[in-house]
Amino acid sequence: MSVGKQSAGRFDSGCGCCGIDIHCHVVPARFPLPASGAPVRGFPSMVASDDCHATVVIDEKPYRTVSDACWVAERRLEDMDHCGIKLQAFSPMPELFGYWIETNAANDLVRHVNDAIAALVAEGEGRFVGLAGVPLQDIDLAIAELRRTLGTLGFRGVEIGSNINGVPVGDPRFHPFFAEAEKLGAAVFVHAVRPAGMDRLVGPAPLQQVLGYPTDVGLAAASVITGGLLLKFPKLRIAFSHGGGTLASLLPRLEQGYAAFPALKETMAEPPSAQARRLYVDSLVFDTDTLRRLVSVFGEERVLLGTDYPFNFRDQQPVARIEAAFADTGLRERLSFRNAQAFLALDEV
Repeated sequence: MSVGKQSAGRFDSGCGCCGIDIHCHVVPARFPLPASGAPVRGFPSMVASDDCHATVVIDEKPYRTVSDACWVAERRLEDMDHCGIKLQAFSPMPELFGYWIETNAANDLVRHVNDAIAALVAEGEGRFVGLAGVPLQDIDLAIAELRRTLGTLGFRGVEIGSNINGVPVGDPRFHPFFAEAEKLGAAVFVHAVRPAGMDRLVGPAPLQQVLGYPTDVGLAAASVITGGLLLKFPKLRIAFSHGGGTLASLLPRLEQGYAAFPALKETMAEPPSAQARRLYVDSLVFDTDTLRRLVSVFGEERVLLGTDYPFNFRDQQPVARIEAAFADTGLRERLSFRNAQAFLALDEV
């Protein structure tokens, strides 16, 4: 049994730091050269910036400068203790999904990233678990990597993009992948990537993360509802980043449309509001009123703590935010760690 599998299935809630962060990312300290030996469009490389930072370079252009907290276990553990996090569920930085890269090179990339996650999990003394990246532009390869990471590496699930080269996750072409995820009991975490509508934003590049990401996540979650994904795969555990994005605001319109338009009722066997309560969403909304709204819309057992660690645009005190929003101790526990235990299928010691 691998180290990852030994540490992945249990969670001790008798601790000073009890949060489970289901939204935090890993960037490997290095990337391999493409197996072909020739440059591959979209394939990343890493260039050291200083002792504690490096820049991810894609197509000879800087993409993002990141700190060594992306790949150094000790750094992460210190920060986790500071903000009340007992366990992190690692997933790849979204630009490392590689959906837009030539298929074989993309498969090599995600395997490298997943192996780096597994190595970091092994250093974490039981405080890390893994969520894999998979090359969803090729369903067969994606299923093979899902099986490898859950079976050999002991991961708890997978992170996928809100769209795969412009195709939303609710599209039926991805049903074979979700069928396998349901069969294996894998948690599925949906993160925004290369969002639609960037041509409609006025301002600098960070608006992609600030405004583009929640918009694309909301559309992805809506596609799961309008496509009936969880009616087809009722045991699938699927969560959406950034509080489900715009979905909470879209739901009243979708519910009214379901009542007003026969075509919508014909294609959805269950009302949108009911389907929404089958989804999980994270708590990364930076606002206590909005966090309360998420609990009202999705239910007390469907909101998960998420931070976007270790990037600068993250929730620095996620447990404190939950405590500020809710007085009930039981609800605080559910949002801080018990819901994540269920989502990740962790056993409590």
